[in-house]
Amino acid sequence: MAAQTEILQESIFIPLNDTDTLHLKRFSQQHQGTPVFLVHGSIENGRIFYSTSGKGFAPYLAQQGFDVFVADLRGRGQSTPAISGKSDFGLTHTLKEDFPAFINKIKELKGDVAQLWGAHSWGGVLMLAYLARPEVPVEVNGMAFFGTKRRISVQSFKKFFMIDVMWNWVAKATVAARGALYAKQLKMGSDSETKLTHSQTHEWVEQRRWLDWNDNFDYAAALKRMQLPPTLYLTGSKDDVLGHPKDVQKLMKETGSGSSEFRLLSKASGYKHDYGHIDALTHPDAVQDHFPEVAAWFKKCETLQLFRPQKGQVKRRNNLI
Repeated sequence: MAAQTEILQESIFIPLNDTDTLHLKRFSQQHQGTPVFLVHGSIENGRIFYSTSGKGFAPYLAQQGFDVFVADLRGRGQSTPAISGKSDFGLTHTLKEDFPAFINKIKELKGDVAQLWGAHSWGGVLMLAYLARPEVPVEVNGMAFFGTKRRISVQSFKKFFMIDVMWNWVAKATVAARGALYAKQLKMGSDSETKLTHSQTHEWVEQRRWLDWNDNFDYAAALKRMQLPPTLYLTGSKDDVLGHPKDVQKLMKETGSGSSEFRLLSKASGYKHDYGHIDALTHPDAVQDHFPEVAAWFKKCETLQLFRPQKGQVKRRNNLI
């Protein structure tokens, strides 16, 4: 087997305001290749995409020639300060401040070129919401989401325990008592969430219509008026609550994307395992199993010429595959 190319890793810190700094982890071969922007989900951080030993989805993409940028959203991972009961930001700030800061930094480093986007779980919802209402214009040629859904419609005992008991009752009680959701201490996730983030996430999961918390902007309607970049939706057959195949497909329908594809990561579909919500990204076999399909999807998308929406506008894109 040929030796792998050495992958450069670096941490980029982006001052956001007088108190907050964002962390962007970069994986590349000499800073070459199409930029790929990766965003984690709720009660997570960017480490879902890479390990301390240099393995994972982000280093894999860098080995395939992409220039990969992994976000730690505000207060998570190596972004500072860490979330506490005093943190007063939420998803509104994520979309209006965090995303523009990350996008502008990637543009500063790579030039104003087309990007590829990827996400795990709720990170995909945030990416779609941003594209529906961009603060900073950005050209995105293709996307790939792992276990991304907006609403949870499935009913099961596992869903009742994870969502109704832990996410709703226990999390709400914790937030009320301590001012933030310390998910790692509760063994619910790998990072914390603010009171406002938890509340705004809960609203979007519960709402039938995908409306903004402040002015009722209809994200689904806006996305349907556009033609989104080609989007690959992957989820595991054992992802039976947080990225249930039915709920992932409902999000595909809600966005109206005619250029999206759905792939179920299961033995019955020809994969090595029946994957779950986390191990679809972290399983050692993913590198040979389905990561190559995502890299091929990105390679197919990276040469597309798509229209760039201006701030606050929704435009149609042409020449999609």
